[in-house]
Amino acid sequence: MARPQLPTVTEQSDWLCPDITPYWRLSKIRDRDRVLLKAKTGSTQYQFSSVEGYALRHFVGKYTIAEIQTRCQKEFTVIDAQLVAQLLQKLVALNILALEGETENATPQTRAVARFKPGVQWIHNPDGYWILRNCEDVTFLQVSDRDRAIIEDMTRYESDRVCQQNNASPMEVRRLLQLLAATGMLEGTAPQKPKRGKFHPMQLLFFKLSLFNPDPWLSNRIDGLRWMWTKGFAWVLFFFLSLSAIVGVSKQAEILYIGQELWKNNASDLMLPFVLLVALVVSIHELGHAFTLKHYGGIVPDMGFLFMCLFPAAYTNTTDSYCLSRFQRILVVGAGVFTQLVIAAIALWLWQFSIKGNWLYISSYLLMMAALLTVALNLNPLAKFDGYHLAVAITKINNLRSRSFAFYGNLLRGKPIRETPRDARILALYAPFSLAYIWFVFGFLFARLGDWIMTQIPFTALVLLVIWAIYFYWPEDRQTSKPS
Repeated sequence: MARPQLPTVTEQSDWLCPDITPYWRLSKIRDRDRVLLKAKTGSTQYQFSSVEGYALRHFVGKYTIAEIQTRCQKEFTVIDAQLVAQLLQKLVALNILALEGETENATPQTRAVARFKPGVQWIHNPDGYWILRNCEDVTFLQVSDRDRAIIEDMTRYESDRVCQQNNASPMEVRRLLQLLAATGMLEGTAPQKPKRGKFHPMQLLFFKLSLFNPDPWLSNRIDGLRWMWTKGFAWVLFFFLSLSAIVGVSKQAEILYIGQELWKNNASDLMLPFVLLVALVVSIHELGHAFTLKHYGGIVPDMGFLFMCLFPAAYTNTTDSYCLSRFQRILVVGAGVFTQLVIAAIALWLWQFSIKGNWLYISSYLLMMAALLTVALNLNPLAKFDGYHLAVAITKINNLRSRSFAFYGNLLRGKPIRETPRDARILALYAPFSLAYIWFVFGFLFARLGDWIMTQIPFTALVLLVIWAIYFYWPEDRQTSKPS
């Protein structure tokens, strides 16, 4: 039987995958996540996984290994960084493909397992771990000292030697390769995006809308603002905020009384100005995060809106703060709340010295309330706002909420607890409060929404629910198409 020939080349990414369509065809195995590669003449056939089948669809003689690997990377969540190269070797082993002039240097096993993109760099965090930072795609990977040693050897040696030098199993090396590929650290790979499934109403409870990349704008202005992070300016702000707090506490009764009067007499007229002032405070709050991270040399790749439980808010991508020391990371997270406190203090003094009843008196009071309200919301550690991220930075427990739930899950199932005693105590305390908060918020929202729906539009809601259920549970057509 004729077999496509694989030409010998010196660089793996330059290999042109041969065209298998003249001799072979792909078909789906019914009710199984597998595909069959059948010979067009004779009865020879082989089974492959759905991922391999997707790659084989592109064996049409016009794509290189790197191009097919990139396509697979975008289609599936986690795949091996050497998937296509290994698939080629598998086809050779099955006698489906033949190598012309096969030499020692022609196989990917005799070369370095991984090759980083030019912008990838190692950063040692003072808390005792390493971060692999991909500036090109703005992705990060946190690893231990051992994982870093293995990854470094991957860029120098073949798989067998990497395993021998680090006493690592092939599975461990493969896991690290998958992580590197999933974060787009390797040449020919792109960061994986979560595979979009069918729409679910719960998705409305939390989603983000990215608006723009502020990093160039921040970089052009940070040098003129670095005085804000000097010790002298910090002492000035400390005395200013302390004096403002003393005045605010002494005026507490008057502040509460005025708020009640304004709400009772002018609620409808003041609602829009108050919402606009909240938006202004939140915008300055996000700039506090962004400029502080930029001051410490970080990257701010995007800013935008997020919707949590149908309520809008702004967000700043400060993932790069994980490359900083714990103290600097706390400053980045706390900068937003700190700017709100400064706004509240300035508004307090404007209100204090303005004429009672005029526009400045009312506007400064509303601004003060907007700042204090957003501070109270942001400092809640049970919702994923600044209070939560401050708790993560202070405790040094990344993914605090998910790890706290996993802690109880392992405990109830009798699985081993891999947390330190100190972390286990924190997780055991955090999980019940977080779960109660989630149940309270979601329960309240669902109860109110369900009551309104059943009162106002019960028939329409039932029809929409049935339509969505049919759409959601209708089986997807996963038929693997034949290569063109």
